[in-house]
Amino acid sequence: MPNSTSAKSAKAIKAAGKSSGSGRKGGSGGKLPVKRNIPWMTIAAVVAVLALIGGIAAFLVPKYNAKEEIKNPSAYIDGVVKKDYPAGLHVSSTQRVAYDQAPPFGGPHDGSWAACMGNVYAKAIRTENAVHSLEHGAVWITYNPDKVDQATIDTLKKKVEGQQYMLMSPYPGLDTPISLQAWGHQLKLQKADDSRVDRFIKDLRLNSNTYPEVGASCANPTFDTNNPPPFDPSKPGPDAVPLDGKGLTKDTTELGGAGGSQIPGGIPNIPGGIPGLPGGTIPGGTLPGGDATAPGGDGTLPGGIPSIPVPTGDPQPEQPAPAQ
Repeated sequence: MPNSTSAKSAKAIKAAGKSSGSGRKGGSGGKLPVKRNIPWMTIAAVVAVLALIGGIAAFLVPKYNAKEEIKNPSAYIDGVVKKDYPAGLHVSSTQRVAYDQAPPFGGPHDGSWAACMGNVYAKAIRTENAVHSLEHGAVWITYNPDKVDQATIDTLKKKVEGQQYMLMSPYPGLDTPISLQAWGHQLKLQKADDSRVDRFIKDLRLNSNTYPEVGASCANPTFDTNNPPPFDPSKPGPDAVPLDGKGLTKDTTELGGAGGSQIPGGIPNIPGGIPGLPGGTIPGGTLPGGDATAPGGDGTLPGGIPSIPVPTGDPQPEQPAPAQ
């Protein structure tokens, strides 16, 4: 029979167990749960920064892509053929060039460019003159007169007339109805309403990344627009100038955009007179590449205008003003 001491101990142990159980029911020793504070201000700031970065990217990426397209339009206009050609190589009015494309769109060319101030030529013109226009940043639209109707010609005319650094002419024997040329670039098409026509003109006309003679004029008073040098459909003979211009002297003043330095503005090749006339000479003066002063020349151009002297490496002394 248990004594009174052991009975009291059992009651104490039982009481202690009940007390411990009641403490565990609270889950945290009787303390209330702590409420978490969500950092809404921080989250809002992060969202705002991300939105700003996204907005900047949405603004800048298209501009970057547009610049990349302008640098290399051929990569973004389907069907464009791109080739590299030497620039600043001139032939005489009687020489021909062995071009590798028809129509050509780069390489040696006549010293006189075809006027490209929105000129629409009714007859085919000499290719060596037209290629020089491309070197100035012009776009040359050609068409096969046997493969297009008058409506097509009229549609193309509207893209040329009144637009500087544009010219247009028929090109007999062209293997497609229409072909567009810029320096080093060509796009052949079937229809005048093809959207690539406007894209080609927009991206390649006066694109300083793609043509050599930046700043050169498309006006050429020495080029007879009413009776231009005619197109020669025959194959160039063995005496034709090769495409690499072997034997020609490069005119370094014509390398401004894709090719080198160029004094912007004005008509190029002025030193020595007006460039590109047959034979390189005019009465009373000499032209770049000319062989001699014309008989009876007195250093003046027709009409008494003094010829422009060929510059030398040394600065010229200032001339005194004429006496009044």
